Amino acid sequence: MPSFDIVNKIDTQTLDNAINSARKEIFGRFDFKGTKSEIDLNKKDLTLNILTEDEMRLQSIVDIIRNRMIKQQIDPRCIDEGKEHYASGNMVKKDLKIKQGIDKDTARKIQKDIKESKLKVQAQQMEDTIRVTAKKIDDLQEVISLVRKGNYELPIQFVNMK
Repeated sequence: MPSFDIVNKIDTQTLDNAINSARKEIFGRFDFKGTKSEIDLNKKDLTLNILTEDEMRLQSIVDIIRNRMIKQQIDPRCIDEGKEHYASGNMVKKDLKIKQGIDKDTARKIQKDIKESKLKVQAQQMEDTIRVTAKKIDDLQEVISLVRKGNYELPIQFVNMK
């Protein structure tokens, strides 16, 4: 039976390249000359730690990171930009989490949309992926187009087409 997996995975090396190019751009910009701004990527936890002097620079750094991710063909929707940012002395610090995998609520929403389409396919959740199986490849292609049209606030990839 033909099948494929719906996943949300970020290549850590490509993400690291995007962060390094954002770091270069920040240190080369005139409005960041002489300021203390840092961007650290924790590859193990997939978190970005941004430290800078004020709110305006913090927002500029986040925008630069998003632009560099787009240029590296990483969907910027994978950034979980929590509202929390806190002062540490005269500096402003913010932690951004990189979302990887499909959470249970989004998986249920995807499965519900697939079920409501009345296609003859089975979708089952397996940890942080969704496996879709069908008798016909055409049905699977319709599911792919259906999921691409949906708004799930996650970058979604389709892998393991068998």
